Amino acid sequence: MKYIGAHVSTAGGVANAPLRAREIGAKAFALFTKNQRRWRAKTLTKKEIAAFRKNLNECGFRPEHILPHDSYLINLAHPEADKRQKSLSAFIDEFERCEQLDLTLLNFHPGSTLLQISDEEGLEMIAQAVNTALAKTTTVTAVIENTAGQGSNLGHRFEHLKAIIDQVEDKSRIGVCLDTCHTFAAGYDLRTPETYELTMQEFDRIVGFSYLKGMHLNDAKITLGSRLDRHHSIGQGHLGLEPFRLLMQDSRLDNIPLILETIDDKLWPKEISLLYTLAKKQK
Repeated sequence: MKYIGAHVSTAGGVANAPLRAREIGAKAFALFTKNQRRWRAKTLTKKEIAAFRKNLNECGFRPEHILPHDSYLINLAHPEADKRQKSLSAFIDEFERCEQLDLTLLNFHPGSTLLQISDEEGLEMIAQAVNTALAKTTTVTAVIENTAGQGSNLGHRFEHLKAIIDQVEDKSRIGVCLDTCHTFAAGYDLRTPETYELTMQEFDRIVGFSYLKGMHLNDAKITLGSRLDRHHSIGQGHLGLEPFRLLMQDSRLDNIPLILETIDDKLWPKEISLLYTLAKKQK
């Protein structure tokens, strides 16, 4: 079964996220547990935590179908030790907030070398940060998001994801989120049944579907291999509708959160409905 949703707003408090997800017909959702563009955040109160859990239960969402995203400021591969430590502290805080909310996944961007260290050094730093965060927490799985490869961002090659996973000590608490726009921008084609299957086979060979914990469903304003991160609404970009039909009919993607991050949130109800319709149609 497919669990489709979107990255919903937490304006007014995290407890509003399940309500907003329900309003758009979602069976999964993503959220930020704090302001994604600030280092500091208020501690979640007992009242906020209780309200979130209550709304989550009443709206029928399960923790494994919720994909929280960490702060955009965090760079676990920062070449400067003090700034990397600041990112690590914020990263651990994100894990702790997820645990307070009884959430089991945390989606994160790997990091950027800023062209000051090698990719290998950066990937090792990311893995060590994950090891530290997992050691300080108990229940949340770290979910690496593949990137478009813009600038010095790591994570645009499946080999980067594997290199991080290989260096994480607790393999039961590490996973991957594939973003369709990022995948396409990084040079992996999804536009035809043949190229889609080749890309998925390569992902399985290098990383493995056992590590796939979620996906971001986005069309792309950019062309194949552009290394630019430019999302578009479903069916309106260079990917087109066919990859999403293939995704919806791929049983390997059952039972994980499939999250829209498309550019027009007013279209989310229609996009979710469209994707569920594609999931029902036979090839």
